[in-house]
Amino acid sequence: MVKKIVHDWATGKIYPHFHYLFIFKFRDLNRLNDRATLSRLILEQYPYLSDVLDELWKHPETLLFIFDGLDEFRARIDFADRRRDTDPQRRCTDPEFRCKVSDILYSLVQKKLLPGCSVLVTSRPTALHLLAKTQVSVWAEILGFVGEERKEYFHKFFEDQEVAAAVYSHVEENELLLTMSYNPSYCWILALSLEPFFTRKHSNKQLLPKTITQLFSHYIYHILTHHSIKMDSNSLRDVMLKIGEMAFTGVSQSNIVFNTEDLNHSNLHPSQFVSYFLMELVERESSEQSVVYTFPHLTVQEFVAALAQFLSPDPRTITRCLARADRDDDGRFEIFLRFLAGLSSSRAPQPLQEFLGPFVHQTTCAVIDWLKEKFETQIRHTNTLTGKRKLLNTLHCLFESQNQALAQVTMGSEHTLTLGDESPFKALSLTPIVCVVVSQAIGLCDSIRLVDLSNCYIQKEGLQRLIPALDKCQDLL
Repeated sequence: MVKKIVHDWATGKIYPHFHYLFIFKFRDLNRLNDRATLSRLILEQYPYLSDVLDELWKHPETLLFIFDGLDEFRARIDFADRRRDTDPQRRCTDPEFRCKVSDILYSLVQKKLLPGCSVLVTSRPTALHLLAKTQVSVWAEILGFVGEERKEYFHKFFEDQEVAAAVYSHVEENELLLTMSYNPSYCWILALSLEPFFTRKHSNKQLLPKTITQLFSHYIYHILTHHSIKMDSNSLRDVMLKIGEMAFTGVSQSNIVFNTEDLNHSNLHPSQFVSYFLMELVERESSEQSVVYTFPHLTVQEFVAALAQFLSPDPRTITRCLARADRDDDGRFEIFLRFLAGLSSSRAPQPLQEFLGPFVHQTTCAVIDWLKEKFETQIRHTNTLTGKRKLLNTLHCLFESQNQALAQVTMGSEHTLTLGDESPFKALSLTPIVCVVVSQAIGLCDSIRLVDLSNCYIQKEGLQRLIPALDKCQDLL
C-alpha cells in the first residue's frame, strides 16, 4: 500500500502539493542504535539532496514523511508523554538536533519539529493505541476486499470453479473466516489450507478450520505435507522448534527481519526446507549487499513462535514465555498469545501432531491456568483503555481455545462486559472481527445484565455480527 502511495505521488496522480516525499520503514530504523538527526536520516537514503536540504526546511508544508510499520518499532513511543517537550536531551525542534529516532518521530507527529509538514504513520491495529492521544487529523483503515471481491478472489485462485464455490461456501458459513477474508494475505492462506478438504476423496469435513489457530495449523500442515518427505519426526520437530524459537525472539523484540547471525544463534542453517518458512531477501547498503530472512507474513511468524512453546521439552519454557509476555503491554504479544491459547485446544494441534509428534501436556495445562487467571484479573480492571484492550485480547484467547469448560468457568458467571466509555479516548474501536469474538463471549454468559459499547465506533458489518448476542443483554450502553 505504501509503495502504491509513493508511485501514485511520483506519477502525479495524488498529493500534488507535496514537493518531497520521504519514506522510512520502522524495521530499518530499528538498526539505528546511536543518536541521529532528521537531516542524517534523510541523507542516508537520499544523498542527492545534500545541496538543497537547507532550502527544504524553509517550506515544511511541501514535505510528506511516511513512517511504515509502527507495530514493528522496538523503541516505545508514548505520544502522550509531554515530558519529551521539556527534556533538553529529547526536545527536538531542529532537523540538525541529535537525539533518538523515537524523539524525532514524536516531534514530527506533535508538530514540534517542522510544523506544517505532513506525517503518515502506518501500523497494524495492535499498536494504534500509541497514537490515540495525538492530534491526528485523519484516521484511515485499509479495507482490503469488500463484498463480492472476496468471492472473486477464490474463483480466480482455483481453476476448478466447483472447488472455488465449495471453499467460498465454507468461508461464508463461518463468521470469523468470512470477516478475516477481507485481507488478501489471509485469503491466500485460506485457499491453500482449505483446498485439500474439497479436492481429496474421503476428506473429513468435520475437521475444517473454524478459528484462526486452526486455519494456520492447516497452513503449516500444508507445508509439512508437501516439503518434509525426507525428514523423520524427530528431525522435523527439532528444526521447527529452532525456527519457532527464533520467531519468538523476533516477536519479543518486534523484529521481523533476521540475518545469518540470527540463524546461527538458533543453530539453523539455510536449507530447502527452511526456505519454505523463511524467505531470502537481498539487502543493499551503499556498495555492499547481504542476505536477510523474513517470514512470508508476520502472523506466520507469530504462529510458529507459539508452536515452538508446545514442542519444547523443557516445561519451564512456557513459564518464562508467559512471564515475558505479561511484562509488555504494547501489543507485540497479542496475536502470539491468541495462537498460544488456540494450540492449547484438543483440535487445533491434530494435523501438526501427525508430523511433529504429541505436544507437551504441561504446556497445555500452564496456558489454560494462565488464561483463567488473566480473565479473572482483567474483567475487573476495565476503567482504562489499556485494561479494556487486555480484556479484549483475553476474549480472543478464550475464543481461540474453543474450551467450553474454561469459557463457562470464566464468562459463564459474568454479568457486565465493559469495552466502551463515555470518553472516546477510553473506548475500544470494534472491528468486524472483534465483534465476532465479543458476540461469542456474550453467548457464553448464562445471563448478562450490562454491556457497555459506548463510543466503540462499530461498523455495519460488525453490528450484524453482534445483534444476535445483544438480545441476551438487559441493558446496553
